[in-house]
Amino acid sequence: MGRIAVVVSPGARGTVLVGRQGDAWKVRVAAPPERGRANDAVCGLLAGLLGVRRDEVSIAAGGSGRRKVVDVDGLARDEIDRRLAAAVR
Repeated sequence: MGRIAVVVSPGARGTVLVGRQGDAWKVRVAAPPERGRANDAVCGLLAGLLGVRRDEVSIAAGGSGRRKVVDVDGLARDEIDRRLAAAVR
């Protein structure tokens, strides 16, 4: 299982991976930060970009904050970073 840091901007115009912000990945989501909607949007976006099932991506820490730790089952951290970097370009 790989673990990455993500910084989330909820309530954006669209749901998109922006790129790196320090040691974390920056994500904008259209969903509002209420009742877990933004977290669900983050997990859905990352699952799609990484080519894994939605249930293989979960918020491990920071569920109510902008900075989150996300776990991805079945992929190592290096592979997650490689796939996300390719998705930004």
